[in-house]
Parts: sequence; structure tokens; C-alpha cells
Amino acid sequence: MPHLNIEIKASCPDPDRIRAILNEAGSDFRGTDHQVDTYFRVPNGRLKLRQGTIERALIQYNRPNQAGPKNSQVVLVKDVGDGEELKLALTNSLGVLVVVDKHREIHFVDNVKLHVDMVEGLGSFVEIEAIDFEGTIGEERLREQCNEWIERLGILPEQLLERSYSDMLME
Repeated sequence: MPHLNIEIKASCPDPDRIRAILNEAGSDFRGTDHQVDTYFRVPNGRLKLRQGTIERALIQYNRPNQAGPKNSQVVLVKDVGDGEELKLALTNSLGVLVVVDKHREIHFVDNVKLHVDMVEGLGSFVEIEAIDFEGTIGEERLREQCNEWIERLGILPEQLLERSYSDMLME
């Protein structure tokens, strides 16, 4: 089912400070997920298979490379099992672009999903995703929520990242 995200990614020099703010906000901590995201070569957008201990999905999305809150159109297929057969089929058909290996702490505050990530080869990051699963919140409110969390977490403009982990790893 397609849904709308407004999201940011930022470098995170002090993950403990971010965790403390999230705890103070009463976030719903869902756990730490070891995620391996395999990106496939596709003509449009991005296609990745997420194999994790908590989250497993095939994710197709279109998102511009820009700093600050950005619109991401997402199609999420959740029922992929362990993903090994799907990964083989996609690898044989499309080829692998890059693999991102990370440990992700998953927090929710209402419809906002917040991650504290440790990405192999890149370091620590924080992500904010204001999500409208039902189409009832709207892009304007999602942007407001994202900006509220940027301020609350004390994310500086120079910490905002334009590119995805996959892009950074390919450089």
C-alpha cells in the first residue's frame, strides 16, 4: 500500500543525547534491529530488500536528494519472510547495486518514526520519518512534525544529509 513520508537524515555525533531526548518524550521503543538492505539496479526510483530481525520488507521509493525534510513516495511490501528467495530472484533479474548493513534503534511517537542508526563504514545517524499511512494527515502537517523534531533533537543545518546511506557507500 503506497503511503507518504516526509523525512530527514542527519549525522549524529552524540547518539546518547538523542536517546535521552526520545526517552524524555516517552517514545515507544520497538527495539534494535540489525538490518541488511540490499539495493537493486532499477530504471526508476529505488528498490531495496530489507532483511532485519524486526523489520523485513521489499521497499520501492522515490525521493529527491536534498537536505532537510523531503517528500518520499513509498510502496512497502511487508510479507517477504526471511527474504532469501526474493533476494535471489531480484539479484538474478536486476543485479545488486549496493548493500547497507546497519543497527537501527526504532522509536515511535504517534505517527513519527525516529531511528538512531549505526551504519557499517559510515558512522552514526538519526532519521525522522513523519508517516501518513492512511492519507489523513497531509503533507503540510507531516512537514511541520518533521521540523518540530529537528528542533527538539537540536539537529543543526550542517548535520542534515542530502543522500541516502546507499549513495554514501557507493562513493
